[in-house]
Amino acid sequence: MSSLPSLSRRQFLQMTATVSGLALSGCGWTLAEVRPTSGTKGNKEELSIYTWDSYVDPQLTETFKMQTGIQVVADIFNSNETMLATFQAGKGDVYSVIYPSDYKVSEMIKRNFLSPLDHSRLTGLTELLPQFQNSVYDPGNRFSVPISWGTTGLLFNTDALAPPKDWDYLWKQQQQLNRKMTLLDDMREVMGATLKSLGHSYNSTKPREIRQAYEKLLKLKPAVTTFTTDAWKDRLLAGDLLLAMVYSADAVRLIHENPDSKLAYVIPKSGTSLWSDTMVIPRTAPNPDAAYAWINFMLQPAIAADITQRLFFATPNQGAMDQLPTSLRNNQNLFPPDEVMQRCERIQPLDPKVTELYEQYWTKLTSA
Repeated sequence: MSSLPSLSRRQFLQMTATVSGLALSGCGWTLAEVRPTSGTKGNKEELSIYTWDSYVDPQLTETFKMQTGIQVVADIFNSNETMLATFQAGKGDVYSVIYPSDYKVSEMIKRNFLSPLDHSRLTGLTELLPQFQNSVYDPGNRFSVPISWGTTGLLFNTDALAPPKDWDYLWKQQQQLNRKMTLLDDMREVMGATLKSLGHSYNSTKPREIRQAYEKLLKLKPAVTTFTTDAWKDRLLAGDLLLAMVYSADAVRLIHENPDSKLAYVIPKSGTSLWSDTMVIPRTAPNPDAAYAWINFMLQPAIAADITQRLFFATPNQGAMDQLPTSLRNNQNLFPPDEVMQRCERIQPLDPKVTELYEQYWTKLTSA
Protein backbone atom coordinates (compact mmCIF):
# COMPACT_ATOMS: atom_id res chain seq x y z
CA MET A 1 0.00 0.00 0.00
CA SER A 2 1.51 3.32 -1.04
CA SER A 3 2.13 6.06 1.48
CA LEU A 4 -0.38 8.89 1.32
CA PRO A 5 -0.63 12.23 3.15
CA SER A 6 -2.40 12.04 6.50
CA LEU A 7 -6.08 12.88 6.20
CA SER A 8 -8.88 13.35 8.64
CA ARG A 9 -12.12 11.43 8.47
CA ARG A 10 -13.59 14.57 6.91
CA GLN A 11 -11.13 14.13 4.03
CA PHE A 12 -11.35 10.40 3.46
CA LEU A 13 -12.37 10.63 -0.18
CA GLN A 14 -9.59 13.10 -1.00
CA MET A 15 -7.05 10.57 -2.28
CA THR A 16 -9.04 7.44 -3.22
CA ALA A 17 -7.30 5.65 -6.11
CA THR A 18 -8.59 3.62 -9.02
CA VAL A 19 -10.36 0.52 -7.72
CA SER A 20 -9.19 -2.82 -8.98
CA GLY A 21 -12.00 -4.58 -10.75
CA LEU A 22 -14.10 -1.43 -11.21
CA ALA A 23 -14.94 -0.93 -14.87
CA LEU A 24 -13.78 2.52 -15.98
CA SER A 25 -14.60 3.97 -19.36
CA GLY A 26 -12.22 6.48 -20.94
CA CYS A 27 -8.77 7.31 -19.62
CA GLY A 28 -7.06 10.01 -17.57
CA TRP A 29 -8.26 11.96 -14.55
CA THR A 30 -9.27 15.56 -14.01
CA LEU A 31 -9.94 17.41 -10.79
CA ALA A 32 -13.51 17.80 -9.65
CA GLU A 33 -14.76 21.33 -9.37
CA VAL A 34 -14.82 22.33 -5.72
CA ARG A 35 -16.14 25.78 -4.95
CA PRO A 36 -16.89 27.73 -1.79
CA THR A 37 -20.51 27.76 -0.71
CA SER A 38 -22.30 29.72 -3.41
CA GLY A 39 -25.97 29.62 -2.55
CA THR A 40 -26.73 29.38 -6.27
CA LYS A 41 -29.77 27.32 -7.18
CA GLY A 42 -28.84 23.84 -8.38
CA ASN A 43 -28.40 23.05 -12.06
CA LYS A 44 -30.47 20.19 -13.48
CA GLU A 45 -27.52 19.23 -15.68
CA GLU A 46 -25.12 18.57 -12.81
CA LEU A 47 -24.97 16.94 -9.41
CA SER A 48 -24.35 19.46 -6.63
CA ILE A 49 -23.03 17.97 -3.41
CA TYR A 50 -22.78 19.72 -0.05
CA THR A 51 -20.05 18.08 1.99
CA TRP A 52 -17.20 18.45 4.43
CA ASP A 53 -14.04 20.30 3.43
CA SER A 54 -12.02 18.14 1.02
CA TYR A 55 -14.50 15.26 1.38
CA VAL A 56 -15.01 14.79 -2.39
CA ASP A 57 -12.51 12.71 -4.32
CA PRO A 58 -11.69 14.30 -7.71
CA GLN A 59 -10.77 10.92 -9.21
CA LEU A 60 -14.00 9.35 -8.08
CA THR A 61 -16.13 12.22 -9.33
CA GLU A 62 -14.44 12.07 -12.73
CA THR A 63 -15.11 8.33 -12.92
CA PHE A 64 -18.73 9.03 -12.09
CA LYS A 65 -18.86 11.64 -14.85
CA MET A 66 -17.38 9.23 -17.39
CA GLN A 67 -19.94 6.58 -16.52
CA THR A 68 -23.01 8.83 -16.29
CA GLY A 69 -22.18 12.04 -18.14
CA ILE A 70 -23.04 14.00 -14.98
CA GLN A 71 -20.67 16.70 -13.73
CA VAL A 72 -20.19 16.77 -9.95
CA VAL A 73 -19.80 20.12 -8.23
CA ALA A 74 -19.06 20.29 -4.50
CA ASP A 75 -19.75 23.06 -2.02
CA ILE A 76 -18.12 22.69 1.38
CA PHE A 77 -19.09 23.19 5.01
CA ASN A 78 -16.93 22.97 8.12
CA SER A 79 -19.48 21.71 10.63
CA ASN A 80 -22.89 20.12 10.90
CA GLU A 81 -24.10 23.37 12.41
CA THR A 82 -22.99 25.36 9.37
CA MET A 83 -24.69 22.86 7.09
CA LEU A 84 -27.95 23.11 9.02
CA ALA A 85 -27.77 26.91 9.05
CA THR A 86 -27.64 26.81 5.25
CA PHE A 87 -30.99 25.07 5.20
CA GLN A 88 -32.42 27.51 7.67
CA ALA A 89 -31.29 30.31 5.36
CA GLY A 90 -33.42 28.81 2.58
CA LYS A 91 -30.53 27.51 0.44
CA GLY A 92 -31.40 23.83 0.58
CA ASP A 93 -32.61 23.76 -3.02
CA VAL A 94 -29.02 24.04 -4.28
CA TYR A 95 -27.94 20.48 -3.44
CA SER A 96 -28.92 16.96 -4.46
CA VAL A 97 -26.66 15.02 -2.06
CA ILE A 98 -25.52 16.08 1.40
CA TYR A 99 -23.17 14.38 3.90
CA PRO A 100 -24.48 14.99 7.45
CA SER A 101 -23.21 13.06 10.43
CA ASP A 102 -25.59 10.55 11.99
CA TYR A 103 -27.04 12.64 14.81
CA LYS A 104 -27.81 15.52 12.44
CA VAL A 105 -29.81 13.17 10.20
CA SER A 106 -32.40 12.81 12.98
CA GLU A 107 -32.64 16.56 13.35
CA MET A 108 -32.96 17.12 9.60
CA ILE A 109 -35.74 14.53 9.44
CA LYS A 110 -37.63 16.34 12.18
CA ARG A 111 -37.24 19.61 10.32
CA ASN A 112 -38.63 18.01 7.14
CA PHE A 113 -35.47 18.84 5.19
CA LEU A 114 -34.93 15.37 3.71
CA SER A 115 -36.61 13.38 0.99
CA PRO A 116 -37.67 9.83 1.91
CA LEU A 117 -35.52 7.41 -0.07
CA ASP A 118 -37.14 5.22 -2.72
CA HIS A 119 -35.45 1.91 -1.93
CA SER A 120 -36.52 0.49 -5.29
CA ARG A 121 -34.04 2.93 -6.86
CA LEU A 122 -31.13 1.92 -4.64
CA THR A 123 -28.82 -1.02 -5.22
CA GLY A 124 -26.60 -2.24 -2.42
CA LEU A 125 -28.64 -1.43 0.68
CA THR A 126 -28.81 -5.12 1.48
CA GLU A 127 -24.99 -5.13 1.56
CA LEU A 128 -25.04 -2.95 4.67
CA LEU A 129 -24.25 -4.55 8.01
CA PRO A 130 -27.40 -5.16 10.12
CA GLN A 131 -26.69 -2.35 12.59
CA PHE A 132 -26.56 0.10 9.69
CA GLN A 133 -29.80 -1.14 8.16
CA ASN A 134 -31.79 -0.22 11.26
CA SER A 135 -29.90 2.53 13.06
CA VAL A 136 -31.19 4.57 15.98
CA TYR A 137 -30.87 7.84 14.07
CA ASP A 138 -32.72 6.59 10.95
CA PRO A 139 -34.49 3.22 11.40
CA GLY A 140 -34.71 1.32 8.13
CA ASN A 141 -32.57 3.87 6.25
CA ARG A 142 -35.70 5.76 5.27
CA PHE A 143 -33.74 8.98 4.69
CA SER A 144 -30.01 8.21 4.74
CA VAL A 145 -27.31 5.80 3.57
CA PRO A 146 -24.21 5.40 5.77
CA ILE A 147 -20.85 5.67 4.10
CA SER A 148 -18.33 5.35 6.96
CA TRP A 149 -18.07 4.89 10.70
CA GLY A 150 -15.59 4.81 13.55
CA THR A 151 -14.85 5.63 17.16
CA THR A 152 -13.24 8.52 19.04
CA GLY A 153 -10.31 7.88 21.33
CA LEU A 154 -6.79 8.79 22.41
CA LEU A 155 -3.63 8.49 20.31
CA PHE A 156 -0.49 8.63 22.43
CA ASN A 157 3.29 8.28 22.44
CA THR A 158 4.10 4.91 24.03
CA ASP A 159 7.72 5.92 24.73
CA ALA A 160 6.67 8.85 26.88
CA LEU A 161 3.38 7.78 28.46
CA ALA A 162 1.85 4.83 30.23
CA PRO A 163 -1.18 3.60 28.29
CA PRO A 164 -4.28 5.68 29.03
CA LYS A 165 -7.12 3.47 30.23
CA ASP A 166 -9.95 5.98 30.38
CA TRP A 167 -10.85 9.63 29.87
CA ASP A 168 -9.85 10.46 33.46
CA TYR A 169 -6.23 9.91 32.43
CA LEU A 170 -6.21 13.42 30.96
CA TRP A 171 -6.85 14.97 34.37
CA LYS A 172 -4.75 12.52 36.39
CA GLN A 173 -1.74 13.13 34.14
CA GLN A 174 -2.43 16.80 33.53
CA GLN A 175 0.97 17.93 34.77
CA GLN A 176 2.84 15.53 32.48
CA LEU A 177 0.55 16.40 29.56
CA ASN A 178 0.73 20.15 30.16
CA ARG A 179 0.74 21.86 26.72
CA LYS A 180 1.47 18.45 25.20
CA MET A 181 -2.08 17.38 24.27
CA THR A 182 -4.88 18.43 21.94
CA LEU A 183 -8.63 17.87 22.06
CA LEU A 184 -10.99 17.74 19.11
CA ASP A 185 -12.57 20.95 17.90
CA ASP A 186 -15.98 19.36 18.37
CA MET A 187 -18.39 20.47 21.08
CA ARG A 188 -20.36 17.24 21.39
CA GLU A 189 -17.28 14.99 21.31
CA VAL A 190 -15.29 16.90 23.93
CA MET A 191 -18.27 17.58 26.20
CA GLY A 192 -19.42 13.99 25.69
CA ALA A 193 -16.07 12.48 26.65
CA THR A 194 -15.95 14.64 29.77
CA LEU A 195 -19.49 13.64 30.69
CA LYS A 196 -18.43 10.02 30.26
CA SER A 197 -15.47 10.59 32.60
CA LEU A 198 -17.99 11.76 35.22
CA GLY A 199 -20.06 8.62 34.83
CA HIS A 200 -22.77 10.30 32.75
CA SER A 201 -24.05 9.69 29.25
CA TYR A 202 -22.28 11.15 26.20
CA ASN A 203 -25.73 12.61 25.45
CA SER A 204 -26.65 13.98 28.87
CA THR A 205 -29.55 16.45 28.90
CA LYS A 206 -29.30 17.33 32.59
CA PRO A 207 -28.13 20.93 33.18
CA ARG A 208 -26.30 19.95 36.38
CA GLU A 209 -24.30 17.25 34.59
CA ILE A 210 -23.52 19.50 31.62
CA ARG A 211 -22.27 22.19 33.98
CA GLN A 212 -20.12 19.61 35.80
CA ALA A 213 -18.52 18.69 32.47
CA TYR A 214 -17.82 22.34 31.67
CA GLU A 215 -16.27 22.94 35.08
CA LYS A 216 -14.08 19.85 34.73
CA LEU A 217 -12.94 20.94 31.27
CA LEU A 218 -12.18 24.40 32.61
CA LYS A 219 -9.66 22.79 34.98
CA LEU A 220 -8.06 20.89 32.10
CA LYS A 221 -7.94 23.72 29.59
CA PRO A 222 -4.63 25.31 30.74
CA ALA A 223 -2.91 22.03 29.82
CA VAL A 224 -4.56 21.78 26.38
CA THR A 225 -2.43 23.07 23.51
CA THR A 226 -5.41 23.62 21.23
CA PHE A 227 -8.77 22.29 20.11
CA THR A 228 -8.23 20.84 16.63
CA THR A 229 -9.45 18.04 14.41
CA ASP A 230 -6.44 17.88 12.10
CA ALA A 231 -3.48 20.01 13.18
CA TRP A 232 -1.97 17.52 15.64
CA LYS A 233 -0.44 14.90 13.34
CA ASP A 234 2.97 16.39 12.54
CA ARG A 235 3.45 17.61 16.09
CA LEU A 236 2.62 14.20 17.55
CA LEU A 237 5.06 12.51 15.17
CA ALA A 238 7.74 15.08 16.03
CA GLY A 239 7.25 14.56 19.76
CA ASP A 240 5.99 18.10 20.41
CA LEU A 241 2.72 16.51 21.50
CA LEU A 242 2.37 13.38 23.60
CA LEU A 243 -1.35 12.73 23.19
CA ALA A 244 -4.28 13.75 21.00
CA MET A 245 -8.02 13.11 21.09
CA VAL A 246 -8.69 11.74 17.61
CA TYR A 247 -11.01 9.80 15.33
CA SER A 248 -10.11 6.13 14.89
CA ALA A 249 -9.52 6.40 11.15
CA ASP A 250 -6.90 9.13 11.64
CA ALA A 251 -5.18 7.11 14.35
CA VAL A 252 -5.05 3.80 12.48
CA ARG A 253 -3.85 5.48 9.31
CA LEU A 254 -1.10 7.46 11.03
CA ILE A 255 0.15 4.36 12.85
CA HIS A 256 0.15 2.40 9.59
CA GLU A 257 2.10 5.04 7.71
CA ASN A 258 4.59 5.59 10.54
CA PRO A 259 5.31 2.12 11.99
CA ASP A 260 8.38 3.39 13.86
CA SER A 261 6.55 6.25 15.54
CA LYS A 262 5.71 4.38 18.78
CA LEU A 263 2.12 5.59 18.62
CA ALA A 264 -0.87 3.62 19.89
CA TYR A 265 -4.64 4.20 19.87
CA VAL A 266 -6.87 3.56 22.87
CA ILE A 267 -10.66 3.45 23.13
CA PRO A 268 -11.42 4.55 26.72
CA LYS A 269 -12.79 1.68 28.78
CA SER A 270 -15.86 3.60 30.02
CA GLY A 271 -16.92 4.11 26.42
CA THR A 272 -16.81 6.72 23.70
CA SER A 273 -18.77 7.90 20.69
CA LEU A 274 -19.64 5.71 17.74
CA TRP A 275 -19.93 8.05 14.78
CA SER A 276 -20.93 7.58 11.17
CA ASP A 277 -21.24 9.86 8.17
CA THR A 278 -24.10 9.51 5.72
CA MET A 279 -25.47 10.52 2.33
CA VAL A 280 -28.94 12.08 2.13
CA ILE A 281 -31.12 13.67 -0.55
CA PRO A 282 -32.77 16.96 0.47
CA ARG A 283 -36.48 17.37 -0.19
CA THR A 284 -35.70 20.24 -2.58
CA ALA A 285 -32.97 18.40 -4.54
CA PRO A 286 -32.77 19.80 -8.11
CA ASN A 287 -31.44 16.51 -9.57
CA PRO A 288 -32.68 13.48 -7.57
CA ASP A 289 -31.93 11.11 -10.47
CA ALA A 290 -28.24 12.00 -10.29
CA ALA A 291 -28.38 11.75 -6.49
CA TYR A 292 -29.59 8.14 -6.67
CA ALA A 293 -26.90 7.36 -9.26
CA TRP A 294 -24.22 8.80 -6.96
CA ILE A 295 -25.39 6.88 -3.89
CA ASN A 296 -25.54 3.63 -5.87
CA PHE A 297 -22.04 4.34 -7.14
CA MET A 298 -20.74 4.79 -3.59
CA LEU A 299 -22.50 1.61 -2.41
CA GLN A 300 -20.42 -0.57 -4.72
CA PRO A 301 -18.40 -2.97 -2.54
CA ALA A 302 -15.23 -2.42 -4.60
CA ILE A 303 -15.35 1.33 -3.95
CA ALA A 304 -16.10 0.90 -0.24
CA ALA A 305 -13.38 -1.74 0.20
CA ASP A 306 -10.78 0.44 -1.48
CA ILE A 307 -11.61 3.38 0.80
CA THR A 308 -11.12 1.16 3.85
CA GLN A 309 -7.85 -0.35 2.63
CA ARG A 310 -6.29 2.96 1.68
CA LEU A 311 -7.74 5.37 4.23
CA PHE A 312 -8.70 3.10 7.13
CA PHE A 313 -12.34 4.03 7.53
CA ALA A 314 -14.51 1.29 8.91
CA THR A 315 -16.99 0.41 6.18
CA PRO A 316 -20.67 -0.31 6.90
CA ASN A 317 -20.74 -2.42 3.73
CA GLN A 318 -20.69 -6.22 4.22
CA GLY A 319 -19.70 -6.79 0.59
CA ALA A 320 -16.71 -4.52 1.13
CA MET A 321 -15.85 -6.28 4.39
CA ASP A 322 -15.69 -9.58 2.52
CA GLN A 323 -13.06 -8.09 0.20
CA LEU A 324 -10.78 -6.82 2.98
CA PRO A 325 -7.62 -8.71 3.96
CA THR A 326 -7.89 -10.66 7.21
CA SER A 327 -5.35 -8.41 8.95
CA LEU A 328 -7.57 -5.39 8.36
CA ARG A 329 -10.81 -7.14 9.33
CA ASN A 330 -9.15 -8.19 12.59
CA ASN A 331 -7.83 -4.72 13.43
CA GLN A 332 -9.71 -3.98 16.66
CA ASN A 333 -8.89 -0.27 16.53
CA LEU A 334 -10.79 -0.15 13.25
CA PHE A 335 -13.43 -2.79 13.98
CA PRO A 336 -13.79 -2.97 17.80
CA PRO A 337 -15.08 -6.17 19.38
CA ASP A 338 -18.70 -6.36 20.53
CA GLU A 339 -17.89 -5.82 24.20
CA VAL A 340 -16.25 -2.49 23.34
CA MET A 341 -19.03 -1.47 20.97
CA GLN A 342 -21.61 -2.06 23.70
CA ARG A 343 -19.99 0.68 25.80
CA CYS A 344 -20.10 3.20 22.96
CA GLU A 345 -22.88 5.69 22.32
CA ARG A 346 -24.06 7.40 19.17
CA ILE A 347 -24.26 11.17 19.53
CA GLN A 348 -27.98 11.95 19.66
CA PRO A 349 -29.78 15.14 18.62
CA LEU A 350 -30.83 17.16 21.63
CA ASP A 351 -33.68 19.48 22.48
CA PRO A 352 -32.84 23.00 21.18
CA LYS A 353 -32.73 24.41 24.72
CA VAL A 354 -30.24 21.72 25.77
CA THR A 355 -28.15 22.33 22.66
CA GLU A 356 -28.10 26.03 23.47
CA LEU A 357 -26.77 25.21 26.94
CA TYR A 358 -23.98 23.09 25.45
CA GLU A 359 -23.14 25.91 23.06
CA GLN A 360 -23.00 28.50 25.83
CA TYR A 361 -20.53 26.43 27.85
CA TRP A 362 -18.48 25.53 24.77
CA THR A 363 -18.16 29.18 23.77
CA LYS A 364 -17.07 30.12 27.29
CA LEU A 365 -14.54 27.27 27.33
CA THR A 366 -12.94 27.87 23.94
CA SER A 367 -12.94 31.68 24.07
CA ALA A 368 -11.55 32.02 27.59
